[in-house]
Parts: sequence; structure tokens; C-alpha cells
Amino acid sequence: MVFGAAIALGGFVMGRLLTRRQGREALALQQKQEQARVLNNGERTPQPLCGCGHHLVFHDQQTKKCQTQVVIPGRWTGSQSSTYRQCMCQGYRGPVPLDEYYAPDYLGGEG
Repeated sequence: MVFGAAIALGGFVMGRLLTRRQGREALALQQKQEQARVLNNGERTPQPLCGCGHHLVFHDQQTKKCQTQVVIPGRWTGSQSSTYRQCMCQGYRGPVPLDEYYAPDYLGGEG
């Protein structure tokens, strides 16, 4: 009886140690992937994305409402096929890009 309890306890301890080690390895791998993603995305210019996830070009200039359609999977509605509907975003809520202006050359091209 003591021998069986020792085997069970040993299995429990080994399971806890292996699971903890695998968790640490998975966390380290996830942190490395996140660092690589941040470093790779740092080379690109920031994109004007709204809170709804759509780009600024999909929003109307005057009303600022989103003009895209979103897909509703059929499993959410209980039907076999997916459906489309208008995005419910009421106005662009993202970063506003700076306007580009032309600055004339003051030196007259003789620099």
C-alpha cells in the first residue's frame, strides 16, 4: 500500500514539474515571437485603423461612418451559410494622418 502511494505521489510530482517546465518554455517562445513581431512592425509606418478594425479609407469623408460590410458566420446565426451586414461603426475613431503640404524651394534650386 505504501509502495503504491509512493508511485502515485512520484507520478503527481513529475507531472507537475513537467507541466511547469513546458509552460515556461511556451511563455518564453511567446515572448520571443512578440518581440520579433514588434521589431518587424517597427519598420512600417503606422496605419490609420479605426476601433472597428477597418482602415481610414473605408470611412466616409463627411459622415465618418464605416462603409464596409462584415461577415457574420453561419454558426452564430444558426444557419448553414454566412451573411453580410453593414459595419456598425458610427464614426472613425483612430489616428488622423497628417496632411501633406508642398513647401516651395526658397533657394530657387541653387543649394
